[in-house]
Amino acid sequence: MRIEARLMEINISLPEPTKVPSTFRQTFPFVRVHDNRAYISGHGPTNPDGTLAKPLGKVGAEVTQDQAYNAARLTGLAIIASIKQELGDLDRVEKWLRVFWMVNSASGFKKQPAAINGFSDLIIDVWGKEAGRHARSAVGLAELPFGIPVEIEAEVQIKP
Repeated sequence: MRIEARLMEINISLPEPTKVPSTFRQTFPFVRVHDNRAYISGHGPTNPDGTLAKPLGKVGAEVTQDQAYNAARLTGLAIIASIKQELGDLDRVEKWLRVFWMVNSASGFKKQPAAINGFSDLIIDVWGKEAGRHARSAVGLAELPFGIPVEIEAEVQIKP
């Protein structure tokens, strides 16, 4: 329960599992486990009740870089909640390996990595540098589902 204790220590509560809008047909799992890996499907920022968090829109237009940073952090919490739901124990996550960020970017917005640091900062704070540091990419896209400002997917190494 080391990771759960760390979350309590830094006063973080995980949200309820992500609730997708009723118009969305979900045909995939949020977390898929194979051998010693967990592959995490794209998540967006959620409120404590699991619903999509606002603001919605393009980063660099309707959403500021600071708001995107917070949205990335909220997305990280949603991902951690999905991992806990699938694995039952967050201590099974040995290392964060790869993270792919998508930013709903306004034309001319070029600070995708800074906007997404909210996720990386959270994961490193919770898991520590050795287990939390990860390879990453941050790309700007024309649109994201439901108008969310960021979407994040990841891959972690897990204990059996």
